[in-house]
Amino acid sequence: MDKAGNREILEAIAQESNDWRKLAQLLAARYRTADTGSGAAFVSAIAQASVVAGHDVPDIRLGPGLIDVSLFSVDETGARWVTPKDSEPARVITRLAHEHGLTAAPEEVAQLEIALDTADDTAAGPFWAALLTGNAGNTVYDTVFDPANRAPSVWFQRTDAHKTPRQRRHMDLWLAPEAAGPRIRAAVAAGGTVVDDSHSPSYTVLADPEGNRVCVCTAVDRD
Repeated sequence: MDKAGNREILEAIAQESNDWRKLAQLLAARYRTADTGSGAAFVSAIAQASVVAGHDVPDIRLGPGLIDVSLFSVDETGARWVTPKDSEPARVITRLAHEHGLTAAPEEVAQLEIALDTADDTAAGPFWAALLTGNAGNTVYDTVFDPANRAPSVWFQRTDAHKTPRQRRHMDLWLAPEAAGPRIRAAVAAGGTVVDDSHSPSYTVLADPEGNRVCVCTAVDRD
């Protein structure tokens, strides 16, 4: 599969369509709509355009006043990637949104991923896949993906085996680059602390008032 790198994707977004943002394994867009009827018409138009073009219908969530759209490609193993072929559906969806008078809100997109430290993801993977998706075989490479996109993905962060108890689980919150700074400041104002920002804007490690850690991630400065 012809995978696109993060730098290539970010350049394409800047040049072609500012509606989209690159998150962990997908392109994401959010559109605001004045009423449910116009939102439903937009969703129908996306589905029809996808069928006509021979593309898979993207993952779409229609909610009160908003529509979330995600684009990604799946390889023969079940892994998810953003590829050059995802650019055309993104352009079509952007055009349809403008035709339907919708407002893009790219700064609001987000993807939550659970990160689990493990020395052996082949041992932990089937458990989490069975628990979250009902199928122990839904572990791809180092990540569990829910085919229905309801449960967050679980990424297994490879570490050395260790005996001393420590925090082995944390959340990776993927945000649009322009949303990361304000979100971090809001979290700090609510009692959190910045543990490590030496890799910002790629990721910043925060801790809640009890020391539980979370990474705020963006696609910037990643290959």
